[in-house]
Amino acid sequence: MSLLDMIGPVMIGPSSSHTAGACRLGLVAHHLLGEAPREARIGLHASFAKTGRGHGTHLALIAGILGYRPDDARLAQAFEEAERAGLTYDFRDVDLGDVHPNTAVIELKGETQSVTVQGSSTGGGVIQVTHVQGLGVNFGAANPTLLLRYRDAIGVIARLASTIAADETNIATLTCTREKRGGVALLAVELDHDLSPEAVHFLNSWQVTDWVRMLPKLMDG
Repeated sequence: MSLLDMIGPVMIGPSSSHTAGACRLGLVAHHLLGEAPREARIGLHASFAKTGRGHGTHLALIAGILGYRPDDARLAQAFEEAERAGLTYDFRDVDLGDVHPNTAVIELKGETQSVTVQGSSTGGGVIQVTHVQGLGVNFGAANPTLLLRYRDAIGVIARLASTIAADETNIATLTCTREKRGGVALLAVELDHDLSPEAVHFLNSWQVTDWVRMLPKLMDG
C-alpha cells in the first residue's frame, strides 16, 4: 500500500475520483490535442453523469482541458477561466455500456487539431485511459507516455523500441491497436523518462507517422 492509497492525492475539490481523476482525464486530452483547445464536447457515463455536478466533476474536467493540474487553485473557477481562454464546451449524458461508472469521453478541437479520449477515474485520483481517437489503449499516465499514430507497417514497433533505447530510457508498458492490416494504428508506450525533443522529432519524421505526442507524468509521487 502506498502513501497515496492512505491519504489520497493533493487536489482541490471534494472527491478524488470525481475531481482529481476527472481533472487528469482532461489533462490527457489537453496534452494529446497539442494546441490550445477551442471546443470541448464531453460525454459523462453513469456515476459521472448522476453525481458529477455535486462532486465538482464538470469543473475538474474543464480545468484539466485548460491544462490545470488537480492542485491548481484555479480549478474552482474553471468555467470563468474557460470563458477567458475562449473555450466553449458542453456536457451530455452517455451510456458507454459495461465500463467503469466514472468514465468520460472528451472530444477536443483546436485551431488545426482534434482529439477524442475515453478514460475512467478508478479511485484515489488514479485514471485509466482506454481509447484515443477511437482506438484501444491502456495507460494511466503514472509514467511519461508516448503516443504514436501511424500507418500500419512491418517493423514500426521494432524501430520504435530501438529509438527509445538509443535515447537512454526504457519501456514500462506498451499497447498497440490497429483498425485493420495496413490501416491506421496507435501505439501507447509508458516510459521511465520523457523522450528527448530530438527523439520525438525523429519519430515525427517517419513516412508512416501521422502524429506523435509525448504525454508527461500526471500522477503525484
